Amino acid sequence: MKKNHANPWVIVGLSLLLVVAMAGSCLLGAVDFSLQEIWHSPIFWRMRLPRVVMSVLVGAVLSVCGAAYQSIFRNPLTDPYVLGVSSGASLGAAVAILLGLEAFLWGVGGMALAAALLTVVFIYRISSIGNRMHTTTLLLTGVCLTLLISALISFLMVMNQEKMDTIIFWTMGSFGSASWTDVAVLAPVAVLGIGVVLWYGRDLNLLLAGSEAARSMGVEVEKVKRVLLLFTTLMVAFAVSSCGVIGFVGLIVPHAVRLLAGPDNRKVVPYAMLCGALFVLVCDTLARYMLRPSELPVGSITSIVGAPLFIYLLYKNKKGY
Repeated sequence: MKKNHANPWVIVGLSLLLVVAMAGSCLLGAVDFSLQEIWHSPIFWRMRLPRVVMSVLVGAVLSVCGAAYQSIFRNPLTDPYVLGVSSGASLGAAVAILLGLEAFLWGVGGMALAAALLTVVFIYRISSIGNRMHTTTLLLTGVCLTLLISALISFLMVMNQEKMDTIIFWTMGSFGSASWTDVAVLAPVAVLGIGVVLWYGRDLNLLLAGSEAARSMGVEVEKVKRVLLLFTTLMVAFAVSSCGVIGFVGLIVPHAVRLLAGPDNRKVVPYAMLCGALFVLVCDTLARYMLRPSELPVGSITSIVGAPLFIYLLYKNKKGY
């Protein structure tokens, strides 16, 4: 096995660890289950298990997208929300909640997904010059639009204080309402999108050297960027529309993997996929177990757990910066 490919033993080890963590997470929550009770519990099959599966899918999606963005934009501190996807989804969800669409299947999620996609199309049109995408303009537009949308959401919450708690909880992320329908919607998008990112692993490595260098090595730079941005945006939009905004995952997980395993995306992407799934699963388990029967927004746990870990990794590897 070549050194520039993922180590199969690492993949197997992370996969086994993820399976064990999923099994443990299935037993813990507002209601604890014994191994004997699991098979006969409707709560387990209808609520607990889809929640665990959703947390794994979302963690994998956000981490893989973060790894792709960091290579596309040649910035190790870029995360999936740099394009304003999460902000657009948050605004769509807030409007849906205020309109009373929570009672409808995918009322909030559908509005969040539509708003996220429209936000990305808007930003992409602004940052495109002919057939080329201007990366700096893309990043700056995403940041500015994120700030604008955050202000709009704050305004909506102040004007509708009776629904403020619902909006705040959604914008901080939660798997509390996860169902098999959500899994069925996200899973094919996640599998297809992650497959595309894995397929373009070599091109992502060349993009790290710069567009001109990648072009000289035979990479169709603009095409690769458009394809990757399309599929990563779809993955993030579907993830956010199903569980809300879960920050920090797409930033710290792929960056931590790069610090530990090196910059090669043929290693980073599969490792980040498994590590991200494990990270979000553990954070969600803590979110529903720490204050049971109440639960915390999972986004707050990912930040509380992730930020110190990220700072520690940066400190241990500061000589490389």
